[in-house]
Amino acid sequence: MIILNSIFPFGKNFYAINLFGIVFAKHRLTPTEQRHERIHTQQQRELLYVGFFVWYLLEWLVRLLQYRNATKAYFNISFEREAYAHECDKDYDKHRSHYASFAYIRKK
Repeated sequence: MIILNSIFPFGKNFYAINLFGIVFAKHRLTPTEQRHERIHTQQQRELLYVGFFVWYLLEWLVRLLQYRNATKAYFNISFEREAYAHECDKDYDKHRSHYASFAYIRKK
């Protein structure tokens, strides 16, 4: 489900946030953006939602310490790396392996 609004997510650099499979977006999402968010929904389900958000926050904090840059930290979170790597693959959700995002954990 996608809910269009002009307020959430906060910040001018964010266009959408996926919370428990519900996407809050500031504009109509392109098919590529929809696939990106669908990958996040799969990741959230695998980690029973709360586990996803805990891991996401902890990994972002580790990456923030590593890179000393919030944007760089965000783009290097394993969940984001998987979603960006496969957002153009129209069939990715059909052949995606469970817990595939953990293959994207690495130092850069």
